[in-house]
Amino acid sequence: MEPIYYDYDTEITCLDTMYHHAGHTACYLLTHNERAAFIDTGTGNTLPYILELLKVKNLTVEDVDYVIPTHVHLDHAGCAGLLMNKFPNALLVIHPRGAQHMIDPSKLIVGATAVYGEEKFKEYFGEVKPIDESRVTVAEDNSTVELSGRVLKFIDTPGHARHHFCVYDELSKSFFTGDTFGLSYRELDNEDGAFILPTTTPVQFDPDAWQNSLDRMLSYKPKHMYVTHFGEVTEIEKLAKDLREDISRYAVIARQYINSESRKEKIFTGLKNHLQERLKTRYTDEKVVEFTELLTPDLHLNTAGLDIWLSRLEKAA
Repeated sequence: MEPIYYDYDTEITCLDTMYHHAGHTACYLLTHNERAAFIDTGTGNTLPYILELLKVKNLTVEDVDYVIPTHVHLDHAGCAGLLMNKFPNALLVIHPRGAQHMIDPSKLIVGATAVYGEEKFKEYFGEVKPIDESRVTVAEDNSTVELSGRVLKFIDTPGHARHHFCVYDELSKSFFTGDTFGLSYRELDNEDGAFILPTTTPVQFDPDAWQNSLDRMLSYKPKHMYVTHFGEVTEIEKLAKDLREDISRYAVIARQYINSESRKEKIFTGLKNHLQERLKTRYTDEKVVEFTELLTPDLHLNTAGLDIWLSRLEKAA
């Protein structure tokens, strides 16, 4: 399988995992002094693309020192077990709240199967393998690892998920953001720059924690953000402002329906209307229709996450 990939500065390569469609989900290869690490892994279906990319880059499976999912959602960590079986020298580096799910992924499998059904689970995620505990290392907040002298720092970034960290690369002065810096598909780029929106996928959306996570990340004054969905973005202050506004707006939209019947349908409609208002400021009517369709699956996942967030608020009241 021919991998689709994009080389950036400072030995960073963005690999398209081909999850759902091209340009949707990335994983990142970092290299330094002929050693390698992968940040995020895609799903089990990504394995052949990753192995082929190593060949393209004149690397072997023995050259990989780290596999680093930003969090345990299966579009970010689903291939981790398969990769660890292939990479004899690698350690898996994971958030403290995610480690047990990598050692025993059965709950992840059950949860995703409940959302997608057995047939779609296999189609989307392929095979999910456990990882031997001896090869799993937990990255506490502010901890670091070195890739042949290249320092990677782990920042606890809840908001999208409590088991989420972002990885600060001191060489490029950039973050690998997983889902904490939102979704920014390259199809939506135009003369106004990139377009961004949050991903409030089930089950741990927390708007206040998310805003705090963005504060921490921006305090580093990063040069680039490498988002899993999808690729490099550079207009960081502008995009952070847009993302912050949407996180707050999503919470307002959801809260107004907390006691409503058919609230998921109402939340979805509210999110869709909000999205289209934003799209109309940048694109033609034809493009608004096209991009609404492109983003509709994300809106459904965002709706489900917000609905679960409301249920937590109800229980806490």
